[in-house]
Amino acid sequence: MAAQMTDAHRRFLQVLMSHGIMEGSEARKLHRHCCEVHKVYYAHDKLADFISTINRHLQPLFMQIRKGMSEDDGRAHYALVNLAETEITKMASDYTENELELFRKTMDLIILSENGFASSTDILNLADQLKTKKMKKKEAEQVLKVFVEDKWLSERNGEFTLHTRCIIEMEQFILSNYQDAARKCNICRSLAIQSQVCESCGTGMHLPCIRKYFRAQTEPRCPQCNDFWTCDIPGVSRTDSQSPPKTGRTEKSFMVSTRRS
Repeated sequence: MAAQMTDAHRRFLQVLMSHGIMEGSEARKLHRHCCEVHKVYYAHDKLADFISTINRHLQPLFMQIRKGMSEDDGRAHYALVNLAETEITKMASDYTENELELFRKTMDLIILSENGFASSTDILNLADQLKTKKMKKKEAEQVLKVFVEDKWLSERNGEFTLHTRCIIEMEQFILSNYQDAARKCNICRSLAIQSQVCESCGTGMHLPCIRKYFRAQTEPRCPQCNDFWTCDIPGVSRTDSQSPPKTGRTEKSFMVSTRRS
């Protein structure tokens, strides 16, 4: 018999909705707190079941709590996703037409880039090329700050990438609209924006997944085709400084990953 939705489930959902996204450890604390407050059975390893109960009741509303991973550190996150419309459509109620166009163009830069990042300079250069209504650079800077505050973008040292919330919520949209550029990680099967790619077969992996996978391997070989992994492994120094990675893509990936390790 399917578990019933209780006040503990409702409280959990309400808090998650107010946050938009929640890191795994925070979600586990919230799970415990909700169960204790409402005197509902609690087990530390039953968060997935707890969320499944909420998701069954959200199904008629075309909503779902989804689990995703931070591409920076590999930590789990949970976000509430609207399945009835693409997130770009949903964003239309929060942003003006030219702000949405700037976001779409920023997504293009990030997803089509070699390392999953776009510089603030490149994004701001788009501001006066918008078809809807041109934007001054100062105005564009402010809009980018709002996208970061609303957890659609993340910014580090003047470079922007998609926030974990954006990746979780827009995964299907991105996979459908960027079929030639977007790929799923070979290890965790989630959408990978910041990734390294096998030069032989094109298999892609998240940087945190690469770190974990190759830690257990005696020799770095692609999990798909078994060819030698030519990219620098994040967090591991190259033993031969005279033989850099073959492509700009892998070199950039290594620079980004070590900077954020």
